[in-house]
Order: sequence, then structure tokens, then C-alpha cells
Amino acid sequence: MRLAAVSVDLDEIPCYAAIHGLDVPATSAHAIYERAVPRLAALFAAHAVPATFFAIGEDVLHEPVSRTLRELVAAGHEIASHSQSHLYDLTRRDRATIRREVAESLDTLERAVGVRPRGFRAPGYTITNEVFSVLRELGLAYDSSVFPCPGYYAPKAAVIGALRLKSALGRGKASRSIVDDPRVLGAPVDPYFPGDREGAYWSRGPRGGLVELPIGVTRVARLPFIGTSVALAGERGARLLARQMVGRPVVVLELHGIDLSDARDDGLGWLAPHQPDLAHTADAKARAIGAAIETLRRHDYRFVTTAEAADAFSAAR
Repeated sequence: MRLAAVSVDLDEIPCYAAIHGLDVPATSAHAIYERAVPRLAALFAAHAVPATFFAIGEDVLHEPVSRTLRELVAAGHEIASHSQSHLYDLTRRDRATIRREVAESLDTLERAVGVRPRGFRAPGYTITNEVFSVLRELGLAYDSSVFPCPGYYAPKAAVIGALRLKSALGRGKASRSIVDDPRVLGAPVDPYFPGDREGAYWSRGPRGGLVELPIGVTRVARLPFIGTSVALAGERGARLLARQMVGRPVVVLELHGIDLSDARDDGLGWLAPHQPDLAHTADAKARAIGAAIETLRRHDYRFVTTAEAADAFSAAR
């Protein structure tokens, strides 16, 4: 099996402001859907990639967003859930809140695009047994939240800790993001069936049940194979990262809408000092992501939606 699934988390600009403790200029609030999504759609069309877009339910209540998602579905892409309101601390909420966040997003997205989502990705990649239990209860086929990457975990913890300290000293707002359970670093890197009692990060669930499709990490070094690292690496570096993924049965290349945002053209100069990927133009980042896609294709990877990857993994077990 050599499948590749490209997915996009459609976090709008206020989500990034929340991470960095910033206020959002009104002119930037919808930059992802208005500017980045059309670029992503064009990139995927150019490379013949059926992608999965993880959308936030509350965003879809804005009619232009609903129209955009319907256009993506018509182009052959999948729409999945990224929760209703993108609570960064979702895993620390009570079960009723978790269930409401997932269930409302499924209903909202189904009303918007006419297809009920089959998959979920948690805000900030944080996942627990409680969330898995809710996903099973609601009949979802897969989750794609586990990110077993030291190279991502450590910097994230450092940034959140630094912002918390600055806030305590009266020098800004604390980040609303949280750090995942460190046990995630020992989780499987390839698709698996997560268990109930044994822990979210272990492959002991019933075969044919909920499938976990971990976010991509390279072989050996476990470097992040995500939009930020690919885009920052440039075309040559993107090809090198993609070659380090070759051999995995399913490659999950996870992007964010901001990976094809442009600081100058999209009015995001105020965010650029906090988001290193905004130092690069949207065109340069698109070329790097395209290079990674074509490298995988040259190694006989077939591109499918995340739901199709989950189905293929289940059928093969």
C-alpha cells in the first residue's frame, strides 16, 4: 500500500492570533477563506490531488464560507470536521462539551455542503480517549490528530511557556493553545486502531473500528512532514523531506490554510513576526508543496482523500 493523503486545516486568522495572544485587525479576519483557499484549490487542481479540508463549524455560518466549501466538494475534495468552535483546550473540557463540539460541527457542515463528514481532527492536534470515545459514539470513521513529533512538540511547549511567562509579567496575553500529553511522542507513526482502555496512543483497538491516521513524520529522525516544514524548506528541501517519507504505507501531509497565505498581499504583516512561514511568498510556498507532492508521486504514491485512506487501511486489515 502506497497512499498519500493531503489535508488542510482551515483555521482562520483569529486562531493564530489566539495562539500568540494577539488582537486581529478586522480586515484580516477572513484572509484564509478569501485568499488562501483559492490558492490551495488551484495548487491541488494543478497536481491532480483530491484533498481533505478540515473545517470549523462556526466559520461555515458565514455564507461565503459555505459556498467555498460546496465548490471544493464539487471539485472532488472531502470536507471533514475540525470541531465547531476550535477550542484549543477541548481535551480539558467535560464530555458534554466535547460531544457538543463534535456533533454540532457534523450537523453544521452537513447542512452547508450536503455531505456528512466522516473524519475529525482535533484543534492543536490534542486527542484523548474521551474524544475518541465521542468520535466512535457519533459514528465517525477516522481521526487524524496524533502527531508523534519531538521536533514539533518541544518548540510548541517552549512558545506556550514563554507567552505564559510574559503574560504573568504583564507583557501581553497568554496563548490559548495547550501542550499535548507527552505520551504522544511514543505513538505509532503509521495508521492504527486506537484502543479504549489502553490509551489513545496505542494500537490496541478493534480492527475495523475507528482509524487513526497520524500526522506525517519522517523515518528515523521523525521530522515534521507538514505544510510549515515543507514550505520553509523550499523546493529542494521539500523533495528531501518527501523522500524521507517513502516506505510509509500511508503518508499524511497536513497543511494549514496559512501555508498559502502571503503577508504582503493578504494584509498579514502584523502576524508575520509570529509566524515564520509568512516570511515566504505564497508562490514560493506553493512551489515547495508541489515539489513534495510530485516527489511522492514519482515514488508510486497514489493520492486519495483522508477518508479513502482510512477505508483502504481498514479493508487491508
